[in-house]
Amino acid sequence: MAKPIPKIGSRKKGRIGSSKHPRKIPKGARKIPKGVIYVQASFNNTIVTVTDVRGRVISWSSAGACGFKGTRRGTPFAAQTAAGNAIRTVADQGMQRAEVMIKGPGLGRDAALRAIRRSGILLGFIRDVTPMPHNGCRSPKKRRV
Repeated sequence: MAKPIPKIGSRKKGRIGSSKHPRKIPKGARKIPKGVIYVQASFNNTIVTVTDVRGRVISWSSAGACGFKGTRRGTPFAAQTAAGNAIRTVADQGMQRAEVMIKGPGLGRDAALRAIRRSGILLGFIRDVTPMPHNGCRSPKKRRV
């Protein structure tokens, strides 16, 4: 009968790392010096998303997530609160510079931009990326307020 080969070390004690799959760094521990801030301002809500340069989402916030309900979500104050919440987390992670992309016709555009300016992050550029049709589909009827 063949003798079993004794095991020198067990995998339970120490984790063996491989070069193919490097260890993932948790989101909170990552240092991000530069990023992109996306502001999506519709009539009903304002969503602020902060990503790194590659496009991976670091933090996000919206007027609805900040506790505003119904028509109050579309207000400038709600947009300002959402932008402040989204940027506070990335400022703690060390973001210094950012580029801003603003999309949509909502009231929260300017308020969100003011909140971003006030946060102390240096802005590289501010770009309006609202989609504009070149006489494509018929647009919905204008809102009656």
